[in-house]
Amino acid sequence: MDFEQYDPPSTLVIPGKEITKAKYPFIDVHNHQFRMPEMNLKELIAEMDKLNMKVMVNLSGRGRGEEEHLRGALNNVNNNFPDRFIVFTNINFNNVDEAGWTEKVMLQLEKDVEFGANGLKVYKSLGMDNKDSKGNRVKIDDPRIAPVWDKCAELGIPVLIHSADPKSFWLPHDHNNERWLELKLRPRRKREDSITAPWETIINEQHNVFRKHKKTKFINAHLGWYGNDLASLAKLMDEFPNMYTEIGAVISELGRQPRFAKAFLTKYQDRVMFGKDAWNPEEYYTYFRVLESADEYFPYYKRYHAFWKMYGLDLDDEVLKKIYYKNALKVIPNIDKSLFPD
Repeated sequence: MDFEQYDPPSTLVIPGKEITKAKYPFIDVHNHQFRMPEMNLKELIAEMDKLNMKVMVNLSGRGRGEEEHLRGALNNVNNNFPDRFIVFTNINFNNVDEAGWTEKVMLQLEKDVEFGANGLKVYKSLGMDNKDSKGNRVKIDDPRIAPVWDKCAELGIPVLIHSADPKSFWLPHDHNNERWLELKLRPRRKREDSITAPWETIINEQHNVFRKHKKTKFINAHLGWYGNDLASLAKLMDEFPNMYTEIGAVISELGRQPRFAKAFLTKYQDRVMFGKDAWNPEEYYTYFRVLESADEYFPYYKRYHAFWKMYGLDLDDEVLKKIYYKNALKVIPNIDKSLFPD
């Protein structure tokens, strides 16, 4: 038997049960629905209702970059269920050195927001994969992009930004790497300093943007990849009052440190939002159980993401409400507040 096949069910017998519906209505601020222009939204809402998800934020409004995709998504939403979906727009950061790039993108943002987009999602390709016309890596804090961040503040929309990936993806793929199994099963996730840039370089560029554009509200995706180092994340929260964060794809980090994570979320309860990332309804159950319960030693849904077990944080009701919906209501415009209790 190979190591990756060894995954025995626990023999531990303790109280606890799966939670299939959130205690309070929630807003998922990190979701991707690339087929939204042609989707049957009624079917999607039926699944959302089972989870108690009142609003889904689709971060992939432009799909792979097309204006027609964004307009199709917004038309589908507005003609059917305008109160249940929020759509963000996206920008292509390639070739920022082309003449007029900044002005063109600023105009695009204005048009997209006028048509109904309520935020900007920045993919991780910025800082790692986007290139200028000469083949150089486009830095996150490139001065040619700076007016975009200020324009978002002017338009009153937040920027949800995903920069880099887990730091382990840059480390040697050996017995000391906590993500060894994930990198074996998903080898394309391995990163090299010489091909992208060092992890620290990319993250520091992101932080430079937060530092320089204080009027812009940034939602730092995936706990900024500091879910395994909440003390460092706390320092960032203190330094950047315009930075919020969300828990998409990193609930496994919180679930293995219940006391420290509860203390962190309680202290920064006004700055953290609920997010999930990939749309797999059954996976939300683990999020609910980690946030709401006091259960011990229960499984995570992807062993290659986290081979360890989860523990419930048993968050106070007011903290839960802020993470589930109150913080998103403050930061993301035009969400229907009547869907939520207070």
